[in-house]
Amino acid sequence: MATVTAARPVIAITCGEPAGVGPEISIRAAWAMRHEANCVLLGDAAYLALTASLIDPEIRLAALSLQAVRNSGLPQFGAGRLAVIDIPNVNNVIAGVLDKDNGRSVLATLDAAIEGIQAGWFGAMVTAPLQKSTINDAGIAFSGHTEYLADKTGTGQVVMMLAGDPGHGQPLLRVALATTHLPLKDVPAAITMDGLATTLDIIHADLKQKFGIAAPRILVTGLNPHAGEGGYLGREEIDVIAPAIAAAQARGIDARGPYPADTLFQQKYLKDADCVLAMYHDQGLPVLKYATFGRGINVTLGLPLIRTSVDHGTALDVAAQGLGLADCGSMQQALRTAREMLLASKQT
Repeated sequence: MATVTAARPVIAITCGEPAGVGPEISIRAAWAMRHEANCVLLGDAAYLALTASLIDPEIRLAALSLQAVRNSGLPQFGAGRLAVIDIPNVNNVIAGVLDKDNGRSVLATLDAAIEGIQAGWFGAMVTAPLQKSTINDAGIAFSGHTEYLADKTGTGQVVMMLAGDPGHGQPLLRVALATTHLPLKDVPAAITMDGLATTLDIIHADLKQKFGIAAPRILVTGLNPHAGEGGYLGREEIDVIAPAIAAAQARGIDARGPYPADTLFQQKYLKDADCVLAMYHDQGLPVLKYATFGRGINVTLGLPLIRTSVDHGTALDVAAQGLGLADCGSMQQALRTAREMLLASKQT
């Protein structure tokens, strides 16, 4: 049976929307990382085998049924083959063309990854991008990977964090979000003392336990321009954000701010920081994606498992043009980070 080892920890990869770039980047990244991690692909085995043969005839896949793994455990493969747990699509895949009937199969890969972590088959999961509209068109209310994983694991609150290497010798940039996919008009009401307290607690705990950072330092942005400018441009900083930071400090968390978001992302502030907490999606992520796109990843904090993902979408237009155009850099970095988190969590 497969076990998590320091040499090659077992990581599940859900291959995402089959009509997008997910299958290609999953195979390419898993094959590139095969000496560092025992990567197990979750998806339609026949389609993945066809895709792999077209990418590189040297890539070897070994198909397994989910029931066989449930009965006997996950076999241990060496670096010469990638295991695939077969979760068949309903219909044949046409690259670039969405098919709602395959939406349930995509969700089934997530369920199998969660089951596998809970059963001890896998140490972590990495997710390729999926198409939310296809799953909703299949009649399943679905708002995203993060919310789905939180619901399935019974997690009350999770935190979305993106991370990436800006290059040029700069430290890793991590940006977490106090709110995620909300209309801008709804953001102020969603920022509460209790919500920020939980968010800061989750960031602090996971940076310690899953990243091995002994004393995390978190910089917090304001909500308004110039962090409210003493109340003239809004009182959220005075009434909510600053008190939440002070309360976190009293709990032993090294949180600082609130800082004006337009000037915070400078090396003189970031060089000693482990994470920036931004108040809303388009406040922090444009900076990170500009600095790291292609090398950035998504990490879900607060889950009782390790989950990383790419920082891009399904790229249906790229998939429709054929294999060889998709960049697997973000997927490879997501795998590398999941491996590093697994190893760090074993040491804490």
